Amino acid sequence: MAILWEGVMPALTTKFTNDEKIDFLLFEKNLRFQLDAGVNGLIIGGSLGEASTLENSEKIDLIKFTQDQVAGRVPVIMTIAEGGTRQAVALAQEAEKAGANGLMVLPPMRYKSDHRETVTFYQTLADASPLPIMVYNNPVDYKIEVTLDMFAELAEKRTIQAVKESTRDVSNVTRMINRFGHRFKLFCGVDTIAMEELMLGADGWVAGLVCAFPKETVAIYKLTKAGKIEEALKIYRWFLPLLELDIHPKLVQYIKLAEQEAGIGSEHVRAPRLTLTGEERQRILKIIRDGINSRPKL
Repeated sequence: MAILWEGVMPALTTKFTNDEKIDFLLFEKNLRFQLDAGVNGLIIGGSLGEASTLENSEKIDLIKFTQDQVAGRVPVIMTIAEGGTRQAVALAQEAEKAGANGLMVLPPMRYKSDHRETVTFYQTLADASPLPIMVYNNPVDYKIEVTLDMFAELAEKRTIQAVKESTRDVSNVTRMINRFGHRFKLFCGVDTIAMEELMLGADGWVAGLVCAFPKETVAIYKLTKAGKIEEALKIYRWFLPLLELDIHPKLVQYIKLAEQEAGIGSEHVRAPRLTLTGEERQRILKIIRDGINSRPKL
């Protein structure tokens, strides 16, 4: 399946039982809500999917399961977040065999690669698999920025097609378009600035709170792209306190709690993460419940 690289693509959480096994039944329930809302793709095994706690075999199982459920309706994209190039290549090739339609790729983990090393990493991955690639550019959390000069070199690889723009600098959308036109499809990767970046020309939104609120997320995207800014703003302003849960180190726990309150997930996480307790849990629950109680009619 070809990827159009546009629209809303949820960075799906991985659903667990209370004994930390993958809960495929609950994962399927959430998938149905995402598809019914009209998302344009699904991203497996990212940061929000607790990739660092998943075995590679579990990631492959999730790809196969998701493809079975999706049945060709939208592309399924696997996240690559590995410390070594050989490991990244091996996982990319496994994902291709399992039926992944594309890859979202972080720079090397745990080592801060320089310009030459970062470019070589992506070029090697592009040469090793025919799958289209979205570069995940998140220097805030992962300390490596894929710069415009790096993208100039990566543009030679035709399978490097999209960017998850998570620098948190909305101006970077304009910089990319000024430098490269529409060579790379641009996705906002930070929920709290998604509408702003869509208005500046981003093609899509790799979203987090969509896991709990899929219809509202898709509505903001569609209305913004249709130029119905006032209508989109009404939803976006309601959504912002919830979207801010996406920019915290505990975004996994916060978003999973939101999924549970919305009835399409659970708060179970895999260690070393722990479910929320005490004042923090009550504070986050209030934000979520206030949002649900004032949920706009679409």
